[in-house]
Amino acid sequence: MFAPGQLIQHLRFGYRGVIMDVDPTFQLTDEWYEQVARSRPPRDKPWYHVLVHDSDAITYVAERNLASDPSQEPIRHPVLSQFFDEFRDGRYCSSRSIN
Repeated sequence: MFAPGQLIQHLRFGYRGVIMDVDPTFQLTDEWYEQVARSRPPRDKPWYHVLVHDSDAITYVAERNLASDPSQEPIRHPVLSQFFDEFRDGRYCSSRSIN
């Protein structure tokens, strides 16, 4: 399981990012799942809200599609500072509650 502030890499699409929030199970609509989640990942496992590096995108990703980012390098995202205060020891930290 991943945690907010942890750097990840998407296994299918290769992008890097940072976890900003975690849902213990899939929380979006059936319509979204049918249209977007084409590999049909399990709904009863964790899903993650991810800030995508070098993009303004925020994605919603099933746990099975993620791995820890081996580079451990900071990411660039326009809203990063709204969620995290600093980058330390290969992860983002915040003194605020995300939820």
